[in-house]
Amino acid sequence: MEPLNFVDFNLNKQLLSAIEELGYTTPSAIQLKCIPLISAGGQDVLGIAPTGTGKTAAYVIPLLKKLSHAQGDHPRVLILVPTRELVKQVEEQFLQLSKNLDLRIVPLYGGVGMKEQIEQIQKGVDVVVATPGRFMDIYLKGELVLKQIKVMVIDEADKMLDMGFMPQLNRILEVVPHKRQNLLFSATFHPKVERMANDFMLYYVRVEVEQEATPIDLVEQRLYEVRNFKTKLNVLLHLLKNEEMSRVIVFVKTRTNAENVYRFLERREVGEIRVLHANKGQNTRINSMNDFKEGNIRILVSTDVTARGIDVAMVTHVINFDAPLIYDDYVHRIGRTGRAMNKGVAISLANKLDLWHYKKIEKRIRMEIPMIPLPPEVIVSDDIEYEIKDMERELDDLRKKDDPTFQGAFHERKGKNYIKKFNRSFRKRT
Repeated sequence: MEPLNFVDFNLNKQLLSAIEELGYTTPSAIQLKCIPLISAGGQDVLGIAPTGTGKTAAYVIPLLKKLSHAQGDHPRVLILVPTRELVKQVEEQFLQLSKNLDLRIVPLYGGVGMKEQIEQIQKGVDVVVATPGRFMDIYLKGELVLKQIKVMVIDEADKMLDMGFMPQLNRILEVVPHKRQNLLFSATFHPKVERMANDFMLYYVRVEVEQEATPIDLVEQRLYEVRNFKTKLNVLLHLLKNEEMSRVIVFVKTRTNAENVYRFLERREVGEIRVLHANKGQNTRINSMNDFKEGNIRILVSTDVTARGIDVAMVTHVINFDAPLIYDDYVHRIGRTGRAMNKGVAISLANKLDLWHYKKIEKRIRMEIPMIPLPPEVIVSDDIEYEIKDMERELDDLRKKDDPTFQGAFHERKGKNYIKKFNRSFRKRT
């Protein structure tokens, strides 16, 4: 008989107390399957589960059960994640669940100086949570002793591959002890992740939770056809007049779009707003995230680089200002709402180019996203010639990738001066 609550996992009182304080009652599907396997030790595990299903706790809880208390000076567990935001998210989960345990967790990530991180390591460490690059930087300085590593976790494996971390991971695999328990977690399972699992682990148990559960069951999805960038801004502004949108994430595909959307909204009375992208300093990003979690910020404009690092339980709405270019990121984006069994709403704004991507996304999630007519109050702005030409050019490129015999309207690629023109024009008009 499967365990029905956390007591059935034979966890110690300190850990159970922390779980109860966090409000966890019934283990999620991925936790039910992974906690016993990881707790037993020796068994490698591949966990496949969408964002928002308790995937992080599925490995943190059994690791805390095994670690129990501080021991020695060198790390016993190494957890690798692709971004700084995810390092902070996993660290926070560890700190919350280990509050009654004597354990030392050290986060390692770039964008800040190494000195403080090295000082933390030198005081003694049980768990290292790191991005691959910063981990190797500190290891090569001789500041990390890895001989006590008993468990190695690679989380968000699909994102690791998307971001090109495989060379760094291969280097890390060469320096950690060969005798260890391996845990690999991913929000999606495509051939690259399968190859990675086969390279990373010899024999493993695969645990999978249905990927469509979160968006279909907990998130209401809507799609607006919007012909151009300026009209998207008008739709966005109209939507934000709805007071039910109390905590909103607006996803965009580029840093330039993020800044343009942020500047546009900042000049309107829509509430507190922040913008997150890779060019923002680490402290700025952390402070913005904390303010958003605490409810001090109504709107967060973000690129996909931060999509999986946003762990906020009460996001009411996600707005996809642009379609994601990596289709699995659609699930991660809308997974920011509909968390912890709360209903959420995901609204996508789609021009002609975006619609091409959403057709592919619908095939990926095996459902049609309902198309909603534009509200009559929204002003539809005139098309800008170079924006439309750029859109058609990109559509031609995409169609050629699908069908090499396709002959598009644009046979010669032109320079991209239209980007500069568009940004200048946008700033003047807003």
